[in-house]
Amino acid sequence: MIALFSPRLSAQDTTVISLSLGDAGRLAAQQSALAQGGRLRADEAQARVRERRADLLPNVSSYVQEAGRTFNTSTLGIDFPATPGNPPLFDPQGQVLGPINTIDIRGRVQQNLLDFGALGRVHSAQADARASSADAQSTAEQAATTATMAYVRAMRADADLHARQADTLLATDLLGIAQAQLKAGTGVGLDVTRARAQLAATRSSLIASRNGRDHAHLDLLRALSLPVGTGIVLTDSLSTVAAATEPIPDEAVLLSQALKSRPDILAQQARVRAAQQGLSAIKAERLPTLGLVADDGVIGKNGAKLLNTYTWGLQVTIPMFDGFKREARVQEQQSMVKEAQLREHDVEQQAESDVRGAVLDLAAAREQLDAASERLRLAEQELTQARDRFNAGVAGNADVVNASLALTASRTLVNDAETGYQLARVSLARAVGSVTTLR
Repeated sequence: MIALFSPRLSAQDTTVISLSLGDAGRLAAQQSALAQGGRLRADEAQARVRERRADLLPNVSSYVQEAGRTFNTSTLGIDFPATPGNPPLFDPQGQVLGPINTIDIRGRVQQNLLDFGALGRVHSAQADARASSADAQSTAEQAATTATMAYVRAMRADADLHARQADTLLATDLLGIAQAQLKAGTGVGLDVTRARAQLAATRSSLIASRNGRDHAHLDLLRALSLPVGTGIVLTDSLSTVAAATEPIPDEAVLLSQALKSRPDILAQQARVRAAQQGLSAIKAERLPTLGLVADDGVIGKNGAKLLNTYTWGLQVTIPMFDGFKREARVQEQQSMVKEAQLREHDVEQQAESDVRGAVLDLAAAREQLDAASERLRLAEQELTQARDRFNAGVAGNADVVNASLALTASRTLVNDAETGYQLARVSLARAVGSVTTLR
């Protein structure tokens, strides 16, 4: 669980957050910009479902119209013969009648009673929404992977800083011994010079390590989308205990788990179903549709006398020929289905490769860690023996300096091996699709 060690008390106070490796992954999956963008795209897809569903719901509108119109009698298409001895009712060459002024207040309802194409488009949009939701989960998993790897690098930087601090303490101790021996007349000035040079070198390494640690924590803040300046306390650290006790998982079980729960596989499977549903929707457009149209209102020359009129009708529409446009869309959608299926197969193969590679890396990292730990133990033993000889005055501090350099290299190798093991754990979790469940 994420805990705040110190609340924000003022603008100058710094919020300090305690995070474990698993907390970092879950926090990134929840609030990183990458994860939030994926969820917003899923919301957009849900909105498109509502947009498509509108084709199945009534369309209600109303209007109020006051209009005037004039007519040319020759365009009416009706001849009014004149009675003998009387002029024709209208000029045979045409004449203007009007304007005829009307007020029309009307409401209109249009409803698709049976439209398989619209229903198919709704189902296609729903499948797209499910695919977008799966994509959002996959994006969150990617954000979690980025954050956990940044966390491991931060652990590595912390461990490196601790190692350089230990090197500095050792160099300071050796300088004190060399100066004491020189003062007592049992040592030489060369030993003091060597000790001072060694101390200067360790201080330089300490400065570089501290800067690297600060940058690693800054990168972790960025991966978690936390404000710059937020303090982070890592509750996990590089350790050989976990490597020694955790068993190597069974590859077949991991592969089965990956195929069932890996977000990118689930997302691609959803995209295949969405493409197939889109194909069905296009084919459904070939079927007849049944619709109802009705309007009701009042109309008259003025508001003093308005009479009710209405119109209603049932309409059956049968698609006949659209210039082979629909057939071209079907062909296009069929290619999209095949492409989605090809990607699904490729993602599954990638998952198998990722799982197998992660298991190999985990086993190799454990062996590397065992070897580095043994080398560190021997380097510490070598330094102890060299210091004993130096303290006894039977040897100069050259052997001690060489042993301390070997110890520094051994500490770095152990940190590298522990970092490799932790990164292998994260890679395995990513391959299986369980980064957000890391502990």
